[in-house]
Amino acid sequence: MVQTYIATEVTDELRAAMDRLVPQLSKSNPPPTDQALQEMIDSDASILFMCRDETGILGTLTLILFRIPTGIRAWIEDVIVDEAARGKGVGRILNEAAIDHAFAKGAITVDLTSRPSREAANRLYQRIGFVERDTNVYRYSPPEQLES
Repeated sequence: MVQTYIATEVTDELRAAMDRLVPQLSKSNPPPTDQALQEMIDSDASILFMCRDETGILGTLTLILFRIPTGIRAWIEDVIVDEAARGKGVGRILNEAAIDHAFAKGAITVDLTSRPSREAANRLYQRIGFVERDTNVYRYSPPEQLES
């Protein structure tokens, strides 16, 4: 049986799962350290959702909640489903848990971004009910990062 939960402590299982999962999303960013995981768990702004079955952790998702003048904003970030568990509904389960949590905390909408190359993920988001927005996404990187 697949179940979701919110990580509340850094465990050997959590660390091993992040070491396995993060490289499946990003080759350029290392998995979080124990300290970084603890900071995420302790933060009021980030909620680390995990999905598991009897075999272990199948995926993760980070929900970001923060207040701005126009209300509570919710963002879904770093959705990672283990390659071995893809196509089994794990991504949907994680997203629906995060969406429910965000609305329970007062968010009116939930946003996310996804690279076009992640075709299966984009189809999933649309099936769940996410609608592509007509907006520009900008990123600022300090000049010294652009040179490397």
